[in-house]
Amino acid sequence: MKEIINTHRAPKPIGPYSQAVVAGGFVFCSGQIGIDPETNQLVKSSIADETRQVLMNLKAIVEAAGSSLENAVRATVYLTSLEYFKEMNEVYREFFPTAPPSRATVEVSNLAMGARVEIDLIAAVK
Repeated sequence: MKEIINTHRAPKPIGPYSQAVVAGGFVFCSGQIGIDPETNQLVKSSIADETRQVLMNLKAIVEAAGSSLENAVRATVYLTSLEYFKEMNEVYREFFPTAPPSRATVEVSNLAMGARVEIDLIAAVK
């Protein structure tokens, strides 16, 4: 059994995928980029602002699934340059101040819509 999660508080998928799927006691969030769901535009002012929007999108999705960022167990961060690592990490820390999930951070050559950061997330469902 699986439950498809879609919320208007996060950007609509830009391809044939769901924002998240709940299965086996976990919510599996698709990778999010820094699209503002109200304007449907990518936040490009700074890597910090872009990262903040990504994490706000993920927060909205896990909450729509009945969970929270506090229940996150795994994240993968994709950056188009590891030069953004420090600034991304500072914002990431704001969203996970204690007991952060396990995480991998990788540099990639390109992301959808010219984004500089994308994060996917797995969280336990309450």
